Amino acid sequence: MDSAMPNPKDLSDLTIERLGKPALASPLKKLKHLYVSNDEKVLVYPDYKTNQDYLSRRKMLPVFEAAGARNSVFFEPKKLTCGVVSCGGLCPGLNDVIRTITLSLIWQYGVKKVLGFHYGYEGLTSKARLKPTVLTPNVVDEIQHEGGTILGSSRGEQDPAEIIVTLVKYRIGILFVIGGDGTLRGAHALAQEIKKCKLKISVVGIPKTVDNDIYCVQRTFGLSSAVEEARKAIYAAHEEAKAAYNGIGLVKLMGRDAGFIAAYATLANSDVNFCFIPEVKVCLDGANGFLRLLEKRLEHKHHAVIVVAEGAGQDLMESNTPRLKDASGNILHSDIGLFLKDKIQEHFKRKNIPLTLKYIDPSYMIRSCPADSDDAAFCLMLGQNAVHAGMSGRTDMVVSFWNQRFVHVPLSVVVRRRKHINPQGDLWQTLLQTTGQMGRCCA
Repeated sequence: MDSAMPNPKDLSDLTIERLGKPALASPLKKLKHLYVSNDEKVLVYPDYKTNQDYLSRRKMLPVFEAAGARNSVFFEPKKLTCGVVSCGGLCPGLNDVIRTITLSLIWQYGVKKVLGFHYGYEGLTSKARLKPTVLTPNVVDEIQHEGGTILGSSRGEQDPAEIIVTLVKYRIGILFVIGGDGTLRGAHALAQEIKKCKLKISVVGIPKTVDNDIYCVQRTFGLSSAVEEARKAIYAAHEEAKAAYNGIGLVKLMGRDAGFIAAYATLANSDVNFCFIPEVKVCLDGANGFLRLLEKRLEHKHHAVIVVAEGAGQDLMESNTPRLKDASGNILHSDIGLFLKDKIQEHFKRKNIPLTLKYIDPSYMIRSCPADSDDAAFCLMLGQNAVHAGMSGRTDMVVSFWNQRFVHVPLSVVVRRRKHINPQGDLWQTLLQTTGQMGRCCA
């Protein structure tokens, strides 16, 4: 796999919480041939060697519960009200998921009402700026063609107890939470508080982030669209670089703690000569340092394209000043793009080597665009599987894509750590060979 495998210590209990035994026949009678048994599982580790190691020690193989429609449901659809909320930064596909959840609940299950809460978790508190919107087929019609989210979004923690007051007020039976790492931590805390209060409210997470850094989730929606948009920026950087003698195109892409966008965009556009990600140390100076290798590249070709993820090279810019955090608790990184731009220009000026550098940062253009065709289809399947999970009474879980299957993963597992690119894995090693960074430039 492209990312590091889950730590076995985190997989001791993959049981999915349930509100109770589903005792009502599913209304999806036309789809009964697609019903998934509760005993259907998906292996966590795809490789033979790891599974053989478990078996040789007479240990049970770690497995995720398979997602999909069940033959019984926990909630009575005609009496059920569901809630939807989107949190964190924007991401291609948010509206696709909101639309799919709404239509699946109403058309497939016949749910009474679906409410959309505005501006993230804040919209579920007494500080809510707007009352929830009743989501109907007419309201969500064609929103999949728009970027952003019709519900708005926000960052920051909110008191789970206060959120529960709102859920009870609106008689919410299932809350669908769409967001990334911080959002899912909040969803887990909320589910735990609901359990303490002995309420029958399900919390189901849908993993969203262009960074693709959610643990035990092979792929998050938004990544494909982000890579496609990033290709356009890299193409522009390449054309600008070629048009000038000793031209350099420098592109900074999103990727706070994981470099998936930068890596996939680099592979999708083989004109990139250097790619830097948070998972691999960046060396600027020395015989095998980036600046010297960039010199050699310009001596040979007189143009170069550089891609850097926003979280790369942070150790190069460390200071004694305490690092600030955003509302979600994430450390605010220094700007590696501008830092590299200045370092490159200073180095070549000192060497008296002529240089033309164009710097491109398309971050907000990337995350606010509509979903591409791949993400759109993926979002639809994620949304439908989230609805199936919630209707069956499952809670405190996220719908994940793993080993080419949709599965259920406990939120308690997902929030333990972030997913990163494995520097020894196929993705990074293929990139090194493609860019020519193999064995040099601290790669």
